[in-house]
Amino acid sequence: MTRDMLRAKVHRITVTECDVAYEGSLTLDRDLMDACGMIPFERIDVYDVDNAGRFSTYLIEGPRGSGACCVNGAAARLVGVGHKVIIAAYAAVSEGDLAQHVPKIVLVDDANRITTVKSHEGAGVKVGA
Repeated sequence: MTRDMLRAKVHRITVTECDVAYEGSLTLDRDLMDACGMIPFERIDVYDVDNAGRFSTYLIEGPRGSGACCVNGAAARLVGVGHKVIIAAYAAVSEGDLAQHVPKIVLVDDANRITTVKSHEGAGVKVGA
């Protein structure tokens, strides 16, 4: 048996652009992708902190150091520029590997620059509330 576990997350990143005319996906700064181990074309879930919207899409590599978080295609109608979103990727982890499973969680500032990379979250810990 496997369990779907959080593998990587970028927490409360600011949407920098919404482009309905684009074919689809989410363009993300390559530095942020590297920090949490996400790769181009990987499936992600996106949670909008401002309107509670949720959707799945995939990643496209954005320029390093740009802070880019551009929601493309139809999903661009679900968020707005300036919204805070959470980008999450999951993995199927076997029961035998659960004890060693460690997610990568990336926290960013208001300019989408990395402030912290960690491997755990605690109940009651508030970030950017």
